[in-house]
Amino acid sequence: MSPRVPTYLITPFCLAIFSNFKKLIFACNCLIKFRLLSLNKQLLIHCISMQYNAKIPFTVETHWQIEEVLDGDSIIICHRFTGLRKEIRLYGLDAPEVKINRKMKEDEEKSSLPAQLLMQFGLQSLHFVLSVAPPKTVVTIITEQENYYDYWNRQLGYVILPGGLCLNELLLINGYAKATPQYYCGQLAAYQMMNRQAQLNGIGIYSQVKVF
Repeated sequence: MSPRVPTYLITPFCLAIFSNFKKLIFACNCLIKFRLLSLNKQLLIHCISMQYNAKIPFTVETHWQIEEVLDGDSIIICHRFTGLRKEIRLYGLDAPEVKINRKMKEDEEKSSLPAQLLMQFGLQSLHFVLSVAPPKTVVTIITEQENYYDYWNRQLGYVILPGGLCLNELLLINGYAKATPQYYCGQLAAYQMMNRQAQLNGIGIYSQVKVF
């Protein structure tokens, strides 16, 4: 007859095995979830890329985050790993200025609206961007390869937010920017339609004026 192992020895031993087993299962679940999140992110970027790949070649840049919102159509981004900083000018749209400058005077003449009113609209546009894409928001930048920089040597881009929404489109749909060929892009025709719809519905800045 085999000797019996005392109960007080079995219990701690079994508990230790069970505890380690639970830790192993937890670690495996975490690894699976991480892999799924990585896969979902890759699929999201792929789907976004397919949307902008319809006509012209483009580049996709990941691991950037917003450092500063300059106004309704320009942001400063910083790379999360290298610390590299650069300014991104949004494609296909124009938002009112937030300070008196040369462009503000040009907009004043074109729109027949006073500079102070245009500046108020510019601040509204700025605050809208801050509400949907505040500093530290992680973004993906899509840039058309044959249309990379503007006249001022700023990189142009579609700014894609974490959920997959495009900041350019949000500004137009909500009436805080207007479509313009001055910053031409492959999505300009669609952007003009979004702009027109916001204008007809009196959304955002268009709730206060018909043009800006």
